Amino acid sequence: MIRIAPEGRLFIGLAWGIALALAGLFAAYGWWVPLVLWLPVAIWTIVFFRDPVRDGPRGDRLIISPADGVVVSVIPVDEPVFLHGPSIRISIFMNVVNVHVNRYPASGRVAYRKYSKGRFGHAMAEKASSDNEQSSVGLALARGKILIRQIAGSIARTIVTDHAEGTEVRQGERMGMIRFGSRVDLFVPPDADVRAKEGDKTKAGLTVVAEWTR
Repeated sequence: MIRIAPEGRLFIGLAWGIALALAGLFAAYGWWVPLVLWLPVAIWTIVFFRDPVRDGPRGDRLIISPADGVVVSVIPVDEPVFLHGPSIRISIFMNVVNVHVNRYPASGRVAYRKYSKGRFGHAMAEKASSDNEQSSVGLALARGKILIRQIAGSIARTIVTDHAEGTEVRQGERMGMIRFGSRVDLFVPPDADVRAKEGDKTKAGLTVVAEWTR
């Protein structure tokens, strides 16, 4: 059975309600074209909001991917709001068929959380990390600190972040989701052993993207 993210229940219900209405028109009048055109949309809503169980590698030395998608950049940057200095940013782009539930890369405490309004520009653009609407979550871990940033895109308009500051969270646990395709940035310390490379495909809760060296 496919597990569905709760944010998708309304959309799935509406999509399949329309499908049933079109099926009724097909049965009554033989109008098959609207039904055939709509069925892929109804099926896609299930695909988009699926929330599979993820039991991947775990451990306090490992930093796991927060998102399904493709790594679009791995670059050194300055991170002033939580790491307060040099870091490595791993950017993961989610398309409309990826699983959109985001997961915590490590176990620790939510020590920082901030939602920032902004633009809805293309999520793959470099300036999206600073200019687009976003939600940032900083984790205080046994070995240091990391920051996860959920970024809205030109289609994505709703960011869901589950936990408040002070919450203890577990590696691989659901963090939230972004509706309809976007990007997640992960900031790790500059001395982390980053395994992710541009072009890699990742799965939230499964793919190891970095490892602590201290």
